[in-house]
Amino acid sequence: MTVEVRYFASLVDRTGVEAERVDLGPGAGVADLWELLVARHPALGAIGYRPMVACDLEYARWDRILDDVREVAFLPPVSGG
Repeated sequence: MTVEVRYFASLVDRTGVEAERVDLGPGAGVADLWELLVARHPALGAIGYRPMVACDLEYARWDRILDDVREVAFLPPVSGG
């Protein structure tokens, strides 16, 4: 399956792209996708936190399986004030 991965804010700086397509095998989850992305973009592994994740525009957990997902977005923590 192919998913569209979107990055926001500082994650764009670390990857150098706002979006990319990634091929995954059946049964792959968010954590599997993140491992693949860290291998592709090592600067992601140095952020020191797990970004928030959304699958098809809904917040998701890191154990979410991606078999029926078209888009995954990674978002850094947000602070207000």
